[in-house]
Amino acid sequence: MQSDLSQPIQAMNVPVAQHQEVIDLRRRRRAGESLIHGFLFLSGVLSVFTTVGIVLVLLSQALAFFRRPEVSLFDFLTKTTWQPAIGEFGIFPLVNATLLTSFIAVIVALPLGLMIAIYLSEYASAPARRIIKPVLEMLAGVPTVVYGFFALTFVTAILRALLGSDRVEIFNVGSAGLVIGILILPLVASMSEDALHAVPGALREAAFGLGATRLETTLRIVLPAALSGISAAFIVAISRAVGETMIVAIAAGAGPRNFKSWADAVTGFKFLNPFTAAETMTGHMVRISGGDLSYDSIDYDSIFAIGLTLFVMTLALNIASRWAVRRFREEY
Repeated sequence: MQSDLSQPIQAMNVPVAQHQEVIDLRRRRRAGESLIHGFLFLSGVLSVFTTVGIVLVLLSQALAFFRRPEVSLFDFLTKTTWQPAIGEFGIFPLVNATLLTSFIAVIVALPLGLMIAIYLSEYASAPARRIIKPVLEMLAGVPTVVYGFFALTFVTAILRALLGSDRVEIFNVGSAGLVIGILILPLVASMSEDALHAVPGALREAAFGLGATRLETTLRIVLPAALSGISAAFIVAISRAVGETMIVAIAAGAGPRNFKSWADAVTGFKFLNPFTAAETMTGHMVRISGGDLSYDSIDYDSIFAIGLTLFVMTLALNIASRWAVRRFREEY
């Protein structure tokens, strides 16, 4: 029997179930997930309020310091002597020591940390990486007070033996800066290695396919691709060095390196001498706060002025870090 193709094909009559199950795709509320969400939200709110509270305390106490008749904001920013006992409140000696120790630490930590990160990410085998990285990160677990005595008893002794005891003082900025560099080395290496390891392997394979060597691939492909993460690692490490306390309190010195004037500081680059004693902002805060300071005294209020200055410096570094991440970020 010949079928008529001109007629539409009739659909087969398939019996439909009388009771179909309705699938509800709406979001279901889970008690455990809601509890975790609320806990995370409260943690975020608590951190924000804590930061705001710290800033308000710093501002209120610092304003109380600058309202005193013997204190001038202009002198605070421009004078080169910090001696509260005689009414000299120039912040430059403390800032100078802080920046000098941080600069020495950066010279030590950034190149070495980046080289370690490149080795771990691009050259080390998997077993070697599993051994070296945890051992390196163990340095971050050493108490900073141990680092301080290590700088004072070991690093200072080496500097005095190499350069002469008449040139290197027992308490000096150089030994403190070198040990701070060792302290922040794991931070630089770990964060930089994570940034390098996050670069897609396809970029490396494409470079190898074009005939590039491993070194050329690392320097010209991987490093530029991970530049945002490496920049953030560098700035975070610098912030850590600026805020370090115990190492500089033990090894750098117990008094500000004062200058008679700006000309005296610049003459012979005295303000850059790393082999003499000096006191950083954090070291000074620890030293005077550990004494018998009376509440609402000028010395007490000066702690908050120094803390506010340090807060502004670290805030500027954090802003620079966010800018670097946005500026050099690559998405694949």
